[in-house]
Amino acid sequence: MSRLIEPDRAYDIVLFGATGFVGELTAEYLAAHAPEGLRWAIAGRSVERLERLRERLGGAPGVLRADVTDPDSVRELAGQARVVASTVGPYITYGEDLVAACADAGTDYLDLTGEPEFVDLMYVRHDARARETGARLVHACGFDSVPHDLGAWFTVKQLPEDVPLRVEGFVRSRAMFSGGTFASALNQFARGRHMLAAARERRYHEPRLMGRRVEAPLGAPRFAKEVGAWALPLPTIDAQVVQRSARALARYGPDFRYRHYAAVERLPVALGGVAGVSVLFAAAQLPPARRWLSDRIKPGEGPSAERRAKSWFSVRFVGEGGGRRVYTEVSGGDPGYGETAKMLAESALSLALDELPKTSGQVTPVVAMGDALLERLGAAGITFRVAAVR
Repeated sequence: MSRLIEPDRAYDIVLFGATGFVGELTAEYLAAHAPEGLRWAIAGRSVERLERLRERLGGAPGVLRADVTDPDSVRELAGQARVVASTVGPYITYGEDLVAACADAGTDYLDLTGEPEFVDLMYVRHDARARETGARLVHACGFDSVPHDLGAWFTVKQLPEDVPLRVEGFVRSRAMFSGGTFASALNQFARGRHMLAAARERRYHEPRLMGRRVEAPLGAPRFAKEVGAWALPLPTIDAQVVQRSARALARYGPDFRYRHYAAVERLPVALGGVAGVSVLFAAAQLPPARRWLSDRIKPGEGPSAERRAKSWFSVRFVGEGGGRRVYTEVSGGDPGYGETAKMLAESALSLALDELPKTSGQVTPVVAMGDALLERLGAAGITFRVAAVR
């Protein structure tokens, strides 16, 4: 709590995009869990909607107007906050001005992106400036990719040090995609060449890892006896985030490999899922089809509280190294909305309040917040457990 006394900015935390679906859930969580003395605000382009939200929240947060189409307002927003958390996506379309403003102002930045192209471009364009000013740029602070990043870290800590380690993550969930997640996925499917180009440019700028090896190869489909399910490789940003944490921290050992899968119990369901994603990918290449799909679930829309209450997720990890095998699990409720809002809010609270390792530039959730965030999420109802050790 000692960091609350830092007087250099008007607000400790500003939530940008607070009137969107996930934004409102995040604002509600902060209103319920913000400690006494926390200076926080909600921000967006409609002051009228923000005022209505503030009234529903009990009048606690401040209100700031900022619009992604008005760079001056975004820079002013970054200058008033110690931490800015953004729910405004797709980030490849709307996100860069705020990242740049936070990097220039020395303001910590968080978002919910699962867009690899955006993350890679932000590293190339703004990591160096953020290191100069001391800003921490932490992407993927929702279901993409907090459970996977922290879960892999939690698993590594159960294994011996200074030995080669192998970790695999198996994701199960029952939930609806958010409108923002769906829009981001369509954008990524349509921008395959751009995504590959951004990844190549990042590799050119990243320093080489010396004396250690870290890999996150795409696995092959298989039946995984370890979890009793069909394992389908997941080419999401999650494995990239785990890999970057492992590159940054020696605790992952001299030779670390991570593989990321969806776990599906029935083969017909697995095959249907692959076919569905293939059709969606093909449709995203055609602008008329992409526009039609975008109109099905729009950003800012989401399911009822009753539907969210029935949703859940589980990520099971199998870690091996030094003659030891460990099974761990991260689990929680609705991943696309409720738990994502919780993860973003607790990440913002951690950056604002906790005593954390000295870092700057573009960093992962584990590198920025690590055990402090793990403890916060555990106290907030997301379970991290060791299931078995062999």
